[in-house]
Amino acid sequence: MGALHEGHCSLIHASKDHANRVVSIFVNPTQFGPNEDLSRYPRPFEQDVELAEAAGANVIFAPSVDEMYPDSSTSIHVPVVTEHFEGSSRPGHFDGVATIVSKLFNIVQPKTAYFGQKDLQQCAVISKMVQDLNMPVSLQIEPTMREADGLAMSSRNVYLSLADRQVAPSIYQQLTKAKQSISDGLPSAEVLEECRFSLNSLGFAVDYFELIDRTRFVQVDHATSSSAIIVAAKLGTTRLIDNIIFS
Repeated sequence: MGALHEGHCSLIHASKDHANRVVSIFVNPTQFGPNEDLSRYPRPFEQDVELAEAAGANVIFAPSVDEMYPDSSTSIHVPVVTEHFEGSSRPGHFDGVATIVSKLFNIVQPKTAYFGQKDLQQCAVISKMVQDLNMPVSLQIEPTMREADGLAMSSRNVYLSLADRQVAPSIYQQLTKAKQSISDGLPSAEVLEECRFSLNSLGFAVDYFELIDRTRFVQVDHATSSSAIIVAAKLGTTRLIDNIIFS
């Protein structure tokens, strides 16, 4: 999507064993809803190219919207994992994600594709698409890169006011607290509700804060090695997402 930061660069670093390291930079209009931030999404292209090359990229693929979306383009819908959370909060978002990733895979034909854990549901969607459509690509999911205070790196963090930026790390603090409490045997429903209350009291508008199975992306009552806690919350005008996994 562009507006690269150290989280993106870490994915390029992770691909260092490959001779050709292709970075696709494309602000994809089909994954934005009608009231979302497509028009103001940051597009510092020259800076992105410099960062990508410094991190080790040797090919930059940056197509235009017209090249990627001719009239009446086909779209891809991935069932089940797109039905809840980001899927219900942002209708059509994951159709846009699946379609553009499929197109990029078909054009670039990578052997391995690297994605960040921060967009955990997106990772699940792409994994299912690759499996269901027998795409010859291996997916590598890399850990979320964080600022020193724990805030997950995101291109949208630039939208945070100075005051909101001070509060934003509370999301990861509550995720960490919830994982520890649930691992210690406390009832998950009570833990999750307490964390929602804490975030709301700090000024967040919590969309969801849930314990889920990270393969199927459905709520669960008990944590296992395939579980994660996911959160989406608005702070000021900025919608933040994050997660923490059990392993």
